[in-house]
Amino acid sequence: MSYLLHIDSSSLGETSVSRQVAQSFRDAWPGAVVHRDLAAAPVPHLNAAGISARTTDPAAHTPEQAAAAALQDELIEEFLGAGAYLFTVPMYNLTMPSVFKAWLDQIIVDGRTLNHAGPSPAEGRPAVLISARGGGYGPGTPNHGLDYVVPALEAVLGNPNLLGLDVTAVTADLTMAPHASTLASLIPLHEASLADTHDQVRRLATTISAPSAA
Repeated sequence: MSYLLHIDSSSLGETSVSRQVAQSFRDAWPGAVVHRDLAAAPVPHLNAAGISARTTDPAAHTPEQAAAAALQDELIEEFLGAGAYLFTVPMYNLTMPSVFKAWLDQIIVDGRTLNHAGPSPAEGRPAVLISARGGGYGPGTPNHGLDYVVPALEAVLGNPNLLGLDVTAVTADLTMAPHASTLASLIPLHEASLADTHDQVRRLATTISAPSAA
């Protein structure tokens, strides 16, 4: 079994709910883990040098293109070397942290992690997506339909024309309930959601399998 690649993106450190849930997964995971903390060491946003380096002969790279290509090589090799994935992506202002989007833009490269003529080399590998949301976004709630984290990442990570991963999303809701007096009545719902989330990821860690990376 190859390693689990764990990508963290919460800015809150040990107080982060998504990180705490991810730790429950990690505690139950039986194999090796490679951890990249994008909050502690963010990757740069994709720029002109990084885009143009992909279609320029390496022998003709400028110093900026060479540096951008080296970073992409590092991130892509790390991604493709994994047999399973754990993505810790909380909701910030209805969407994902910008550091996670920056990482995605660096690793999604035609001919390397995706192939328009066939499947991605990572197709079918299991991925667990852990998100945490300050409010409630499920059916029947006032915020239903306003989650632009999980649906967007299920589309990008799981799309067979992109990375093609086998994505399972787990969300902790109402994380602001213990901190906002107006949401105090929702604390029991938050606690139930959080406990269920921890239980779900522990089960996933022991039931998914990580095929050897090609």
